[in-house]
Amino acid sequence: MIFKPYEWRLLLRIVLLFLVLLATSGLWVNSQKGYAALLIPIVIFQLYDLFRLLKKTQDEVMDFATTIHYRDFSRNFNVKQAPYELQPLREGFNEINSTFRDISREKEIQYMYLQKILELIHTGILSYRVSDGEIVWINQAWKKMMNIPYLKNINALENRDANTYEAIMTLTVGESQVIKLISEKKHIKVLLSATAFQTEGQLFKLIAFQNINEALDETEAEAWRKLLSVMTHEIMNSVAPISSLAETLKTRVQQFASSHPPANEGLIEDLGLGIETIKRRSEGLLKFAETYRNLNKIVKPNLKKVYVRDLFENLYHLMQPTLEQKEIDLEVILKEPDLMIEVDPNLIDQVLINLVINAMEAVKEQNQPRIILSAFQEYQKPYIKLADNGVGITPELLEQIFIPFFSTKKGGSGIGLSLCKQIMLLHKGNIQVQSKIGEGSVFVLSFKA
Repeated sequence: MIFKPYEWRLLLRIVLLFLVLLATSGLWVNSQKGYAALLIPIVIFQLYDLFRLLKKTQDEVMDFATTIHYRDFSRNFNVKQAPYELQPLREGFNEINSTFRDISREKEIQYMYLQKILELIHTGILSYRVSDGEIVWINQAWKKMMNIPYLKNINALENRDANTYEAIMTLTVGESQVIKLISEKKHIKVLLSATAFQTEGQLFKLIAFQNINEALDETEAEAWRKLLSVMTHEIMNSVAPISSLAETLKTRVQQFASSHPPANEGLIEDLGLGIETIKRRSEGLLKFAETYRNLNKIVKPNLKKVYVRDLFENLYHLMQPTLEQKEIDLEVILKEPDLMIEVDPNLIDQVLINLVINAMEAVKEQNQPRIILSAFQEYQKPYIKLADNGVGITPELLEQIFIPFFSTKKGGSGIGLSLCKQIMLLHKGNIQVQSKIGEGSVFVLSFKA
């Protein structure tokens, strides 16, 4: 066994103490108490010196324990000014502090990294303690989605949004549920997912809020495209022969009537009128199918970067004569003149024209009809907004206006907003609507960043 220098010194102290005690006891036993008495102060000094060393060691350990208790890992124990026997102890304390400091720094970096990730993702995250409902963590996406800047306890959510609170409370671990939210005045569908974890004897529940509006819109649009494709194909294949046959019957009836004058001319006229009605309705069905076939014609947009101001200028020049004729005020607001978006200009023009025409229809009965067209950028994502002060749309109709064939206007085809929706989805964007009866509607086009 190899001893270190301070261990040799400690061993020497113990050996000397043992020898002095041995000598004192020997002198005492041999009745040389006078000499033994001379050695007693030396024994006391040695015992005091050993006690002092142990006391200093204990104080050093207690000081280090206090440092650990308050997580003061930045403290450095001075080795050079310590007694020789305590220098190795302080060196060990400094090494432990350095290790804890590295671990603490690594954990802090990991925590900050995880925090930044949770702040950047678009999925809302909420975590709370099950026992008392105290909120442990909510990220920025959740605050924005719920329009709640601060929440201390999950039970406080009941007063703000009772339906969401009930959904969270009834959601079991591993289960998912779709709910509807009003986020920034927009109706969105959110998928709730729950998980749980336990630490330090406490049970916590974590809820993820995922906006699935866009995913559902794409799935729904694809379903409509498939349905329209089958429907138009079947209608045209079935109706086209009927229209052709009606035309042939009409011609033959006319030929027969001219060569064989009937006894009852009214019968021939009724027959001709019936055939004409069949022909007209058949052609109407064919035109209907051809119109809705347009929903499936657009496959891939021809993308290029364009200035939003150019889109607005083209739209203004195109619609201005009609707007002036109907005495409707169109206000264009563009705070960022250099704002650009990557789109197919022809398709986006079609969307904007359709929205302006709908807005003109909505404001035509107002005393001061007004349409506001604006654009802005938020979180590097461009938006175009068209607002009007028209009659508004009822909540019952808001979720149906983008469905093909659905129209609130008499004689409307129901293709306009459906086509707008499809065009925006092809651009990896979306279209949302906000409306209030008697105050007007706002359509928001969102484009990919």
